[in-house]
Amino acid sequence: MLNKIFLMGRLVADPELKQTAAGVSVATFRIAVDRDFKNKETGEREADFVTIVTWRATAEFVSRYFSKGRMAVVEGRLQIRPYTDRDGNRRSATEVVADNVYFGDSRRDGDGGGNYEQRGGYEQRSYSSAPHRASAPQRPAYETSAPAGDQFTELDDDDGELPF
Repeated sequence: MLNKIFLMGRLVADPELKQTAAGVSVATFRIAVDRDFKNKETGEREADFVTIVTWRATAEFVSRYFSKGRMAVVEGRLQIRPYTDRDGNRRSATEVVADNVYFGDSRRDGDGGGNYEQRGGYEQRSYSSAPHRASAPQRPAYETSAPAGDQFTELDDDDGELPF
């Protein structure tokens, strides 16, 4: 069976980092995910507010580098968790348990912290809860370098034929 979800949205508040009794880090945050269509009466887009839960290195990464307003791309699974509230009523919580969290925007001016690199006008860093990927950030698999000054050069020997 398949339970995989990808979401992109903006954090509506700073992530909340806690430790379990066993000392395991867990971070919770909410993102606003815009719907693809507009409301017929108001003409405005509506959003869904989704609770995201991250564990271990991913939780620490999110709590350190993400804040309210930051765009996040979340990869994980949907979980519906039953619980009993303080009044003894049975309830359920719907949340996404994130395996990976990526930046969905570029670093804003004045945004401090972090040692992630920016290449080609975009940055990427993520942590995974999987043991083999949690120890180091993901880096783009390519390098781009723009020439200094003018990015376009004039061709002197243009014969008008395309090379394909």
